[in-house]
Amino acid sequence: MNDAVSDDIKFQKLRRFNLIMGFFHFIQAAIMLAIANYDVQMSFTTSYIDATAGFPPVGPGAAQVLFSVPLGPMVAVFLLMSAIAHLSIATFGFDWYVKNLKMNMNKARWFEYALSSSFMLVVIAWLCGMFDFVSIIMLFSLNACMNLFGYMMEAHNQNTKKTDWTSFIFGCFAGLIPWVALIMYFTGVTGGNPPAFVYGIMISIAFFFNIFAVNMIMQYKKVGKWKDYLYGERVYIILSLVAKTALAWQVFAGTMVG
Repeated sequence: MNDAVSDDIKFQKLRRFNLIMGFFHFIQAAIMLAIANYDVQMSFTTSYIDATAGFPPVGPGAAQVLFSVPLGPMVAVFLLMSAIAHLSIATFGFDWYVKNLKMNMNKARWFEYALSSSFMLVVIAWLCGMFDFVSIIMLFSLNACMNLFGYMMEAHNQNTKKTDWTSFIFGCFAGLIPWVALIMYFTGVTGGNPPAFVYGIMISIAFFFNIFAVNMIMQYKKVGKWKDYLYGERVYIILSLVAKTALAWQVFAGTMVG
């Protein structure tokens, strides 16, 4: 069997794998929307300074609720994002997907992660007590930038003879800061006291987020089976499903039954 035929078989298997994983994400999202307790609301707040009495201004004032959204759909949304991404690249986007994989790159992965994993962090942050909407925006954006640095890592190294880790290092920094903020809320540095089930969420999701970085290192170091870029691609897909499943059902078990 020549290399071209072998590669075609690998890509077709990966296509089926994406279809299956997209289905798993979609089914979980549908179940979550159907059985979640919509009485649990995520409220986001802000506060304002008052300079009407001159300088220095008074504030910040009491926090005011900007808006609230039910937690159930917020959990379902990152599952739906992954479902849409997997099903898209396995159907009408398959040729584009294969073209990028042949260059050791998956653009769709980084765009989807930039959105879905950032929504995951928003849910975790809210559970830890981060309600300020401006803080949430910055946390979301930093985590999205971490994933876009992953995009840059793969794009940049298309044209290098030796792996350039600059984008990876910058991405690690961007990804670290949101977790520093989460840990400050989680450990009570800011005066918070999160519910007991959040301990499992923090430990499990922090673990999975770090394993994504390890997978990239193994790919570029070409360790063992990771010499084949497609092996690392499959690992990314599995990690994505496991991480999102773990968060979704831990949140459901802790807050949404009833």
